[in-house]
Parts: sequence; C-alpha cells; structure tokens
Amino acid sequence: MWAYVVRRSMVGIVLLLAVTFVTFFLFFASPVDAARYACGKNCTEAQRDQVRKALGYDKPWYEQWGSFVKGTVTGREYPADPELRAAAPEVVTECDAPCMGYSHLNSTTVNELITEYAPITIALGLVAMVMWLVGGVLFGIMAAVFKGSFLDRAIVGATLIAFAFPTFFIGVFFLKYLAVKWQIIPFPSYVSIEEGGLWTWLVNLLAPAFTLALVFTAGYVRMTRAFVIESMTEDYIRTARSKGLPGRVVLFKHGLRAALTPIVTMTGLDLATLLGGAIITETVFAYPGLGLLTVQASNAWDLPTIIGIVVLSAAFVVVANILVDISYAFIDPRVRLG
Repeated sequence: MWAYVVRRSMVGIVLLLAVTFVTFFLFFASPVDAARYACGKNCTEAQRDQVRKALGYDKPWYEQWGSFVKGTVTGREYPADPELRAAAPEVVTECDAPCMGYSHLNSTTVNELITEYAPITIALGLVAMVMWLVGGVLFGIMAAVFKGSFLDRAIVGATLIAFAFPTFFIGVFFLKYLAVKWQIIPFPSYVSIEEGGLWTWLVNLLAPAFTLALVFTAGYVRMTRAFVIESMTEDYIRTARSKGLPGRVVLFKHGLRAALTPIVTMTGLDLATLLGGAIITETVFAYPGLGLLTVQASNAWDLPTIIGIVVLSAAFVVVANILVDISYAFIDPRVRLG
C-alpha cells in the first residue's frame, strides 16, 4: 500500500514541475514586458530596470523558473537581486517555503495573499461539495429506484434545467430575488467564524455555495442513476436478493458501492477545480476568495500572483488525483497492482 502511495506521489511531483515549467514559459517567454505592468504607467525606464532586478525579471525565463522551484523548497528573499538587498537591507522581504513569489503591486508575498484569500474559497467549496454530493447521490438513487416513472423524469429534467443556466444567472437571481426582493435569505456577505460564529458563517455561505452546487448536482444525479441502474442488474445483486437480503441492504451495501468509484473520481476533480478559484460565483457575490483575487491579478497583470494561483490550482488537482487513487485502493484493492 505504501509503495502505491509513493508511486502516485512521485508522479504528482513530476506533474507539478511540468506545470510550473509550462507556466513560466508561457508567461515570461512572451514579448510582453512584465516589469512595465509591475511598475505602473508613469515609471521611467530606470525605475523599470530596478523593478526587473527586484523581481528577477532581468534573467531568462528558465532561470526564473529554477529560482521559483528552489524557492518552493528553501524559500526566497526579495528584492531578488543580491546587490539591491545589500544596498537596502531594511526593505528585504523574507518569503518562507513554499515561496510562490512576490507581488510588487500589493507589496507583499503571494503566500500572504493566498493565505488571506484561500480559506474563503475552501469554505465555499466544501459547503458546496456537501450540497452537491448529498443532493446528487440522493436524487440519483431515487431516480434509479423509480426508473421510468414520473419521479425519475422529473428529477432528471429538473437537474438538466438547473445545469442549463449559467452560474452568473443563478447567482444574480439569488441576489436580486431571494435576498433583496423577497428577503427569503439574508444578503450574502462573508463573515468569518471568529467574527460572527458558526451559524452566521454558514448562513452567509448558503447562497453562493448553492449556486455552485446546482451546476454540479446534475452530473452527480445522472452518474449515480446510471451506475446504480447498471449495478442492480449484475449477477451478484441477483444472488444477494435470492439469499433474502432486504432491498435496502442490497441497494446501499451492494449496488451503491459499485457506483462509488466514478463518484469519488468526479468529487476529487470537481473540488480541486473549484478550490482553484470559483471565479464567477465569487465575483457575483463579491466574496474575497481566490476567484476574486484571480480577476484582480489578471486585470492588473500581476504575474507573480497569477503564477502562484495557477500552481496552487495545479497542486489541488494533483493532490486530489492522488487522494482519489488512494481511495480506489480502499474501495477496490485490485488497483494497488496498477
């Protein structure tokens, strides 16, 4: 089992290195002068040169990539140029490992920005995941049990309608009607647990989390329904029924377990993608998470922040895949041999 985990972890590290390599190539091998955006419109050429040295933009992109990879292991100091650090030691900024870079526009490390914004996106994603898992699996089982009935068609049809609406439409609808016009829910405004308590924190997350969950629920309903229907026709299900096991036990212990593998796969990848930044939802609800940070960094051409978010998103996906593979080993021990 441990050998299986080590193999998957090594593959994940190689993938992360490949992602960072491609990211630096795409961003810094382009003809766009990143120092011009980092310095601002009114900077002189001498000031831009200083910014290039301070952020390491004066070096080839592959050397910048090497410094970035080294910084994720050992940490870095900014300004990146040793001469600038020696000339002004009072302005040196320490960036502890894993260092994601320094945002000149925000005058802070990317690590601090991610530390500030990521918990909101994580909370939003976890609440949304619970919603779409409970709703998707529950309604998928109901649709499979009552296959071909009016309830089956109603569930599948309703989920497809919800899936057809874009995220920003659902979010604006919740804001305009449920929160403002009808006042069914309080106007969503992120409040941390320390500030408002657990209940206030959860209530303010419901609307944006449900907006995300609606889009994902349709896929889980269809996936659960399809695999439960398929598994219920297998020979071992007929054997279990012939032994006189109750229908509930046959369904949940034998039939549903066969559908866990694709559901686990979808959950891991969807959550990883979501934690990378629920850009539209966070923008609509003005939640200061990674999605909103991504929009702000893109508008300001803040390359270090964008790179940090890209690498963090890739890390979420890689870690999620590793956890999915490990969960496979518990669900079906045969995959350990792969």
